[in-house]
This record gives sequence, C-alpha cells and structure tokens, in this order.
Amino acid sequence: MNLNDLAANVLQQRSTPDLIADALREAILGGIFQEGQSLRQDEIATQFGVSRIPVREALKQLEAEGLVTLHLNRGAIVSVLTYLEAQEICEIRSALEVKAMQLAIPKFRETDIEKAAVILEATDKATDAGMLAKLNWEFHATLYATAERPKLLTMIKTLYVNCDRYVRVQMAQMDYQERSQKEHYQLLDACQKRDTKVAVRLLKRHIDTAGEQLIAYLQQKAQKQ
Repeated sequence: MNLNDLAANVLQQRSTPDLIADALREAILGGIFQEGQSLRQDEIATQFGVSRIPVREALKQLEAEGLVTLHLNRGAIVSVLTYLEAQEICEIRSALEVKAMQLAIPKFRETDIEKAAVILEATDKATDAGMLAKLNWEFHATLYATAERPKLLTMIKTLYVNCDRYVRVQMAQMDYQERSQKEHYQLLDACQKRDTKVAVRLLKRHIDTAGEQLIAYLQQKAQKQ
C-alpha cells in the first residue's frame, strides 16, 4: 500500500457517512421514511453495502439536524415535529435570517442579484415539491451568502432542513407557491435597490406567514391522530 492508496482509503471513510446521510435525509424529506418510523442500522448497512459504523455516523448527523431521534434500546426513529417545536424554530429562523439579510445587503454585487433571479426563474418552471423546496432554500441562501457568516448560514440551514419535509407539503399547494414566489420577487427587488429596511420587513413577514401556516398544519395533523 502506498500513500495514494492510504489517501483514497481515508477519503472514502470520510465521505461514506456523508453520502449515506444525504440519501437518508432525502428519503425522510421526500416521505419515503415517515415520522415515527424505525430506521434499522443493519438493514440500511446491507442496502448500502457497508458496515454499521458509517450508518451510525450518518444517523448522528441526522440527529444533529433534528430529523432523527436516537434511543438507547429502540435505535433510530424518524423525528416527529410538534407544532410547538415548529413555532420555536420559525421564531429563531426569523431572527437569524433577518440578521443575515441586514449583514448581506450592503455587500451585494450585481452577480448575486442575477444568480438569485435565475433561481426564481427556475422556480417558476418547477412543479415537483422536492425541487421547489430545494430552489426555495437556494434562493434564500444566495441572498444570505454575502453576509460572510458561514456559521450563521449553517444554523439557518439546519433549522430549514428540520421543517423541510413539512414545507414540501405546503409547496404542493398552488396558492401557497404562487404567494411565496410573489414575495420572493418583492424581496429580490428590495435587495436590488439595497433597501435594507424594506427587505427586512418583507423577509420577516414571509417567514412569519409561512411559519403560521406550518404551525396550523401541524396542529390539525395532531388533532386527527
């Protein structure tokens, strides 16, 4: 074994848990794994053709994101988001994203505006709920990127991912998507004008309104169970 072989082996060990986490995350967000469903490490390891170690590491990543709950005796279970948890997440998101926007706007370049506009154009053409949710995040992340606060952006993304599977249900509703997209264009216009006050007001209303609808959906869902 030479240095290249050792390097390849290390890279493979590093990437395998991430790749498994990506696949499991998408399975949860896409509804393949339902909330409360058990995730058996041995079955997942067999499907991926790996040992249980990278699977265990992948599940720990998902636990940190709030998508999976690890129990000592019951193993891994897809987390259930309550309306109270959703309310808290949306309140935190509102505060963090407003801060990111305030930091980002003074540093906007025309290329940043153009990139965000391209994402909105792609969103206009998209119909799949998963793709709509992905583009929704890319739009917001593009606006916040120039804040140059990577830890802040990571925190925002973690909160976003935690609600993503439920947001996809909202995205599937045409009235929600049309309103959300209209608000996105208004926000982009304020960013293009470097109008921080208006952009912050629009963003906060956008997040708070979506949060209120998400909370109402989770409350109704809980009442039916």
